[in-house]
Amino acid sequence: MARSRSERVTPTVRPAPRRVSTILLLAAIALAGIVGWAVYSKRLATNPVASADPTPSVAAVAPSAFQPTIVNPAAPSESTPAGMVWIPGGEFSMGAADPSGVDQNKVGMQATTDSRPVHRVYVDGFFMDTTDVTNAQFAAFVKATGYVTVAERKPRAEDFPGAPPENLVAGSVVFSPPDHAVPLNNHFQWWSYVKGANWRHPLGPGSGIKGMEKFPVVHIAYEDAEAYAKWAGKRLPTEAEWEFAARGGLSGKPYVWGDEFRPGGKWMANTHQGHFPVNDTGEDGHVGVTAAAQYPPNGYGLYDMAGNVWQWTSDWYRPDTYARLAVVGGVARNPRGPAAAYDPSEPGEKKKVHRGGSFLCTPQYCSRYMVGTRGKGEVSTSTNHLGFRLVMTREQSQAAATSAAGIQR
Repeated sequence: MARSRSERVTPTVRPAPRRVSTILLLAAIALAGIVGWAVYSKRLATNPVASADPTPSVAAVAPSAFQPTIVNPAAPSESTPAGMVWIPGGEFSMGAADPSGVDQNKVGMQATTDSRPVHRVYVDGFFMDTTDVTNAQFAAFVKATGYVTVAERKPRAEDFPGAPPENLVAGSVVFSPPDHAVPLNNHFQWWSYVKGANWRHPLGPGSGIKGMEKFPVVHIAYEDAEAYAKWAGKRLPTEAEWEFAARGGLSGKPYVWGDEFRPGGKWMANTHQGHFPVNDTGEDGHVGVTAAAQYPPNGYGLYDMAGNVWQWTSDWYRPDTYARLAVVGGVARNPRGPAAAYDPSEPGEKKKVHRGGSFLCTPQYCSRYMVGTRGKGEVSTSTNHLGFRLVMTREQSQAAATSAAGIQR
């Protein structure tokens, strides 16, 4: 349900100044529209960052044409878990088309180089959440476990040598639109590190989630998403699983729903209208994040696979992942991404792939709601336009059913 301007939750105190200590934050946008910040943190000891070794050039690998999706015929014999749908899996063409072959009037902006070349991928079938994980669902997890998110934890002094103690305050990154037009080459003008911002207070102190139980939970770092997934008996999707599911059985289409951004003039996703970043006019019926499932589902019954909030995947980010797969050739079976992260714009940061775009995406600045395109984010970074949804394998579903049956006996 759309929220009117008077109903929209806003903080009673003005967010922190837009320019925050560079000790706490580093700019993470190298290309337009990707999640806005990277917290300079060593909280999360995960896979090592890859070295800047020579890689095949994307430009040197000719993109293949999209080929039809071959869907697996078999359906699961077990019942579908609540709130999920069966994604049959199969072989499909993954990635975004070479912009020379794209009708710019339809897509609004050319594809990005890290989503090319198009290549063939096979994924097994799986169950997927019909929507992003909501505030109500995440609240149930926190109530059951006492979990504290990364954004709610005070940064440790040993992780930030030399940082003034007053700067070591829990918080997260919040979109704070300026009141006048600004150049789009300085994202500091619309992103702020807000002390006290977290999933319970998405815009900072004074804001809350009462009445927003069905909204996607935001300010979720990768560690938070994984903790919820473990509790729920699920996992984050791989990038390939996410794209197969998002395409909904279609092949070679720029959008989850087909060829045109607004078929018949109809809005199909929660994105930004008006002049970015100053004013979202809400022509699509919503300003900012909205409740899940406010737009038509895709061919597999999934909602919000474009726009509203970005979604974490389990793959480490490299800009040359697709080029490497194309060099190997053939069909990549159940790919799980590179062994480690590497972003040449920030070689020391551990980043995972984001997918789907958000309510801030606009052809003026970000076209990442296009189904084949990619985003990226540092693993300990959270924002108010980043959430997640989960998948479940047949084995996980069967184990959950067996466990539930044992409890009932």
